[in-house]
Amino acid sequence: MLPDPPAEALTDDHGFARWAATEAGQLLLDVRTRGLEGRELKAAGDREAHELLMALFAAHRPGDAVLSEEGKDDKVRLGSDRVWIVDPLDGTREFSEPPRDDWAVHVALWSDGDLVAGAVAQPVLGTTFDTGAPPVVPPSTASRPRIAVSRTRPPAFVQALAAELDAELVPMGSAGAKVISVVRDVTDAYVHAGGQYEWDSAAPVAVARAAGLHTSRADGSGLAYNQEDVLLPDLLVCRPPLAQRITDFVARQGLSG
Repeated sequence: MLPDPPAEALTDDHGFARWAATEAGQLLLDVRTRGLEGRELKAAGDREAHELLMALFAAHRPGDAVLSEEGKDDKVRLGSDRVWIVDPLDGTREFSEPPRDDWAVHVALWSDGDLVAGAVAQPVLGTTFDTGAPPVVPPSTASRPRIAVSRTRPPAFVQALAAELDAELVPMGSAGAKVISVVRDVTDAYVHAGGQYEWDSAAPVAVARAAGLHTSRADGSGLAYNQEDVLLPDLLVCRPPLAQRITDFVARQGLSG
């Protein structure tokens, strides 16, 4: 039985994104309590969160296309005016390692050429960050820049970038958690150059933009979504004062492609 949506989710895309991401996050918390481990826990989380989101779209946004990491890429989306880009469970590895909190649910809406709504649920934190009520980014509390990087696949150039900026590296999982770490003043920038897909960054980028952060490719060029090829090679999300320093470094190193 599907959960009943609040009134705002029926008429407002920001509200729907927030509600859908939150409901999938609550389901994932439940999946974590079932005694599953390892591959079984990962598979159950990916599958059940995807199935719930797809059911919510079918029930409440039936005319929209959907691009999900866990679903078949139906190219009908390329001719659609509205496309939901979702990652039902971003950070599957971290999800399978309780009590880690650095995993997320991503729900974003692309319409007429750009991201127009999005939400990132971090269920262990009990919070969903969304574009309807954009988070306020507090002033940085750090004495030197902090860069969020992958705990398993940090970009090869990141040590040199850290030296350039006199920055501290902060490893964590989930692209969404890393982007939101900038929103939360856990870090000041997230730089990725190891290859990602649209669902990895669409919702986090939508939220980061709404919060006033810089979002771009690593070299400063624009991000494009709902493309034929859903691979997005690199990403930069940071406090605006750091953007030029980082993109200049990337340009000098020839790192974006």
